[in-house]
Amino acid sequence: MTYVGIAGFGTIGRVVARHIETSDLPLTLAAVSAGDPARAAAAMAALRQPVPVVDTAELVARCDIIVDSAPTAAFRAIAETTLRAGKTLVTVSGAALMQWPDAIEIARAHGGRIVLATGALLGLDAVRAAAIGTIHSVTMVTRKPVKSLVKAEYVVRNAIDLAALTAPLKIFDGSALEGAIAFPANVNVAAALGMAGVGPARTRLEIWADPALERNTHRIIVDSDSARFELAIENIPTVENPGTGRITAQSIVAALNDLVSPIRIGT
Repeated sequence: MTYVGIAGFGTIGRVVARHIETSDLPLTLAAVSAGDPARAAAAMAALRQPVPVVDTAELVARCDIIVDSAPTAAFRAIAETTLRAGKTLVTVSGAALMQWPDAIEIARAHGGRIVLATGALLGLDAVRAAAIGTIHSVTMVTRKPVKSLVKAEYVVRNAIDLAALTAPLKIFDGSALEGAIAFPANVNVAAALGMAGVGPARTRLEIWADPALERNTHRIIVDSDSARFELAIENIPTVENPGTGRITAQSIVAALNDLVSPIRIGT
């Protein structure tokens, strides 16, 4: 049996927990950690078998796999504790990982493993395959509803007024690396794309606020010596957090399944 701990018991963490409870695979939820332990304990009412709410150190000690679904600011502490213990970290925090490359060296030195789930992105299998050859360019255009961006750190810091927006507005144009720094909680998909392909510094990123949209949308164009392809996805937001797509939690579930299933589909 593989014991799973969830760091961060919010929108994503609760979906993952419910999946583990109903899965036929050898997965057991052992514990969770949270910035607000009382709130996490109250949320346990949705589970058939509540588990302890513990601190990060105890979570790692109890578990084989740690699912990181905590706020971006908590990523490093969770990741470092997990990897130094030689455990497996499953996360969608591509932006945070990209800005902390030491995580890979820590994992290598201590026998840990990092699994960056695809989150709200599609087509990473094709991008990774193309990267075995030569990729000439990768461009990603992200369009989000205003409500998904209005509280973004970059928007607030630069006093970008989105409240009265009546037409699409491009609020960022640069590299995925620059985008991850500017929007640490909003562009994990671009960070994952960058790491899978030509690197975050060479991956171009546009971010648009669009008052006509209800879903987060991503369009990716890849030109390589083996294929040219375009990918597009519209993510249905969660009710609890419009900035988080439903498919994000499901991608973590799929990653967990891959770790314990006798067959894996895709690279």
